[in-house]
Amino acid sequence: MAFPKRLLNDYETVVEDLHPHWLFLFGSAATSVLALVLVIIASTTTHGDVHTIAQWGALALLVIAALTLLWRYLEWLTTNFVITTDRLIFRHGVMAKSGIEIPLERVNNVSLRQTILDRIFGAGSLLIESGGEDGQQRFSHVRHPERIQNVVHAQIEANGKAMAGGGGGTDVATQLEKLEALMLRGTITPEEFHAQKAKLLGR
Repeated sequence: MAFPKRLLNDYETVVEDLHPHWLFLFGSAATSVLALVLVIIASTTTHGDVHTIAQWGALALLVIAALTLLWRYLEWLTTNFVITTDRLIFRHGVMAKSGIEIPLERVNNVSLRQTILDRIFGAGSLLIESGGEDGQQRFSHVRHPERIQNVVHAQIEANGKAMAGGGGGTDVATQLEKLEALMLRGTITPEEFHAQKAKLLGR
């Protein structure tokens, strides 16, 4: 399920929209396979009352494991790690939704962590350090985290150049909208907004 475009600002576009790595599903999938194996064993190696009890017990375990896997899949499907031209967004929830938004202007550092298993399968965690109230946010099961780390840094650099007036062909009206949004979110002060506005209009 893609990140809803209705949640984007008018000037904003999506750079990356990721679901978690498939390792997110590994534990639940492995449990379901194990439960299926137990059903087969109970059906072929037991007899009499023991056979009935073992078979029903294994079937119950299989149903529980399958429902758990289904719920985990729905969680995977409704979890988005999004990089836009303005923000980092993490949104999740099957029924109720919750999430985190970090303006790129507030991102101070993006750290990468990978176990040996993560490196083998192309997964990992990203630790985002920002100037916001939360300070640090860790995002797990990120696909190709080295590439995503580079994308975040590249977008921060591009935004910095645009805000400094080096955006080249960037539309002035778009930049003004962006500045106004930053001011409304409290990322920049009204004084900074008016100074940047005067700079853009006087180019």
